[in-house]
Amino acid sequence: MAYVYDDAGQTRSHKGGWCGVRAVAIATGMQWSDVEKHLRPICKAGKTGGAISRGIYREDLDTALADLGWVWRAAQHPEGRKARPADLPAGRLIARQSKHFTAVIDGVVHDTWDCSRKMVYGYWSKPAP
Repeated sequence: MAYVYDDAGQTRSHKGGWCGVRAVAIATGMQWSDVEKHLRPICKAGKTGGAISRGIYREDLDTALADLGWVWRAAQHPEGRKARPADLPAGRLIARQSKHFTAVIDGVVHDTWDCSRKMVYGYWSKPAP
């Protein structure tokens, strides 16, 4: 499976819970601090209800990405099996996995760990203008 180590340019340690921020920063090309500024009020008012460092609920990430023009799509299940990141369409995507979000660029996972074998429930993408 294809994997590239990518911490979205962060030099400080972000253990646990930051996968949503990292995935958005990588897939959109936004700076980490700008992603945090965008997510914090949405998550505070939404289901997450507080600190994004403990993780972000899908509903809140969906709201934040919709504000940026991204849309949710359910993953197709190829050949009767569960979808993996390599099965997703080409482009810059944010995939939702079990308890994890990751950036997938042209079928390659960009993250701080190799989650390429995890099942994908669906993904967000930005439609072409």
